[in-house]
Amino acid sequence: MNITKDIIYIGVNDRKIDLFEGQYVVPNGMAYNSYAIIDDKIAIMDTVDQNFTHEWLDNIENALDGRKPDYLIVQHMEPDHSANILNFMKAYPNATVVSSQKAFAMMKNFFGTDFGDSRTVVGEGSTLSLGKHNLTFVTAPMVHWPEVIVTYDSTDKVLFSADGFGKFGALDADEDWACEARRYYIGIVGKYGAQVQALLKKAAGLEIEKICPLHGPILTENLGYYLGLYNTWSSYQPEEEGIVIAYTSVYGNTKKAVLALAEKLRANGCPKVVVNDLARCDMAEAVEDAFRYSKLVLATTTYNAEIFPFMRTFINHLTERNYSNRTVAFIENGSWAPLAAKVMREMLEKSKNLTFAENTVRILSSLSEESNDQLTALADELCRDYLAQQDTTANKNDLSALFNIGYGLYVITSNDGKKDNGLIVNTVTQVTNTPNRIAVTINKENYSHHVIKQTGKMNINCLTVDAPFAVFEAFGFRSGRNVDKFADCEPLRSDNGLVFLPRYINSMMSLKVEQYLDLDTHGMFICSVTEARVISDRESMTYAYYHSNVKPKPQTEGKRGFVCTICGYVYEGDTLPEDFVCPLCKHGPADFEPIE
Repeated sequence: MNITKDIIYIGVNDRKIDLFEGQYVVPNGMAYNSYAIIDDKIAIMDTVDQNFTHEWLDNIENALDGRKPDYLIVQHMEPDHSANILNFMKAYPNATVVSSQKAFAMMKNFFGTDFGDSRTVVGEGSTLSLGKHNLTFVTAPMVHWPEVIVTYDSTDKVLFSADGFGKFGALDADEDWACEARRYYIGIVGKYGAQVQALLKKAAGLEIEKICPLHGPILTENLGYYLGLYNTWSSYQPEEEGIVIAYTSVYGNTKKAVLALAEKLRANGCPKVVVNDLARCDMAEAVEDAFRYSKLVLATTTYNAEIFPFMRTFINHLTERNYSNRTVAFIENGSWAPLAAKVMREMLEKSKNLTFAENTVRILSSLSEESNDQLTALADELCRDYLAQQDTTANKNDLSALFNIGYGLYVITSNDGKKDNGLIVNTVTQVTNTPNRIAVTINKENYSHHVIKQTGKMNINCLTVDAPFAVFEAFGFRSGRNVDKFADCEPLRSDNGLVFLPRYINSMMSLKVEQYLDLDTHGMFICSVTEARVISDRESMTYAYYHSNVKPKPQTEGKRGFVCTICGYVYEGDTLPEDFVCPLCKHGPADFEPIE
């Protein structure tokens, strides 16, 4: 299979494997990907699992049509990719192994040799020319082993991403990419979100047209979708709104409570309710669901003054993968001394940015009128934001929404008649309360200023402290004239037809422009409030909180050059080009300052 004119797929499909890494069920097998880059010199990208030695060597021979490879590039030393390094060198003794220093140390452990006479050590920024193809190596430590490198071919604009962007399933498996890629990422790479974030920042500076991972299909279209999912997963943010109920039940009474809660949640407008019986489901699927959705209910029995073993295993899977930025609630059952809620909460104490529900359901052996009322209270608490988002159940005249206005950060949404738009502002002020009027000041250079001046309406979304940096990247670093900021989002709409965010806000207000003041570089819109909803009681995002806790700290240590004051991107060099545009936030040289 040709990836490009000069890059040929030479990997294999494993249809016999039942458990990947001895624990993950793979009903559609696995792909072990390897690639040949054909040029003046030939490079082979990684090997395959030990069970496919001869098939892989045959693939190389067929692809090269009589020529011999010059290089074997080893990006990752896990045996499913490195098992055939020694066999390759026996078949092609004049070739050179190219890899990181740590990888060669591992080769010594695996094969008894580090190929000292036939090796080239590469690190961050190292290059290798094959002729017209120029390869650049980027270190990716702990994605998800310490020796990992990824490789960028600037000629064909291909990123060889090692285990990044991989998925379960053979190459010809007819299945949804996101589902099996999510399960793969969370199970195998999930602990190393910070390292994946670092790699994504490096990749942001590259022009990529294709991604060639070591597992799963070659990605060639809509790369922003895959990069966006990886950004969400590695920053530990919920991918979708919904509630997962993970439970264990000995005699069926906890299960009855779980099913009753699920019905109450659906009746309250929860967009997705997922129920997992931890004793019977695929544990990896249950973990995937917990990371996919925004809220989690844990329900189990007190067992030997502890909790049921399957629940303990499940929570351990969550915490060792840095489960965070979610709402968690508890249901406990016990006949004489219920302790499950206390134990589960203690297990989750080491997790970051978890919001624990105020209501905990306590069942004494079986559901009673009191515990059923507790279920109702919990369902109402967990669905408060969903109820506020629906036209049929929302209080659209809840003017306490105005209490969330301060020196904070907001997403102002509008519509130009063709598509929805949004931008970040920090200049929202209540100017009168009889009637309620709000002033919003927007820079004239922003496309939203132009749109709102034409249409006379906007929505204010009051951001909360759990809003990730990705929100600011989406609405603060790009122009709505050039991109559709809601292309990958399913927003909600207020009565004025404009969108409001489905997540990361505590209130929204619809505004009608009554007066406009020209302030030279900015314009002030004086508006009346036509609709106001309180979505949640989460704390509002302040400007100070954003700078202290959300905006990434620039990685400038040991570097010379310039740093973007907007997003923290570092340009290394003595002189910043006058026409330079930041690859992350698209701001120009005026927003860069020298690294001190």
